[in-house]
Amino acid sequence: MKKLLGAFLSAFAFVALVAGPAAADKISLGVDEFRNDTSAAWWHGGVGHDLAGMLSNELASTENFKIVERKKLDSVLKEQDLAASGRVAPKKAAKIGQITGADYLVMATVTAYEENVSERDAGISFGGISLGGSKDDAYMAVDLRVVNTTTGDVEFSRTIEGKSGGMGLSLGVFKGGFGGTLGGKEKTPHGKAIRAAIIEISEYLSCVMVDKDSCVDEYKAKEQKRKKKTKESLQLDE
Repeated sequence: MKKLLGAFLSAFAFVALVAGPAAADKISLGVDEFRNDTSAAWWHGGVGHDLAGMLSNELASTENFKIVERKKLDSVLKEQDLAASGRVAPKKAAKIGQITGADYLVMATVTAYEENVSERDAGISFGGISLGGSKDDAYMAVDLRVVNTTTGDVEFSRTIEGKSGGMGLSLGVFKGGFGGTLGGKEKTPHGKAIRAAIIEISEYLSCVMVDKDSCVDEYKAKEQKRKKKTKESLQLDE
């Protein structure tokens, strides 16, 4: 009997190891409404809320995280905004750690957006070279912060870039849909850039918070490359 029990426990442990961490062991994330520091014409209404929902769906689809329900997150963040307004006594103000079940809060701000589309009746023209059809080219930068809801410390921060081109997007497989204010915008320049940025954010968080393998060094190298390009661009503008 003891041998049978021992064999059963060993088999159970093996299955658990192969299956990976249980749902209870997954990191729990809340995704705050996106902010915007650009003059992008497509940003209006509830875009920030829609982007948060899209990122939540993409993160959930990785099966690496538990995602806090938006309604639960929104109610706590509204209390915090009220506290920040000074209309609530500090001792009674809601704390970030009171977001039930969330280990971390993901906060994102769109800090740059550029779009360049040139079209003619016969097609498009870039630098005097004409092509048939149309070409869309867009770039978006998102400043990302991941806050520990217990300590209030920013544990991860990074600038994420989303790029699109006329040939479409080949980065990853996007799981989230375009709904709400962004409904039907999947094929627009900003829609493609958004999709690229959402995928990149999801893959980055899976890397640094869950996988923690060689991908971390790859992201460090990518960040150094981004900073170098940004510095060179600033020097050209001088």
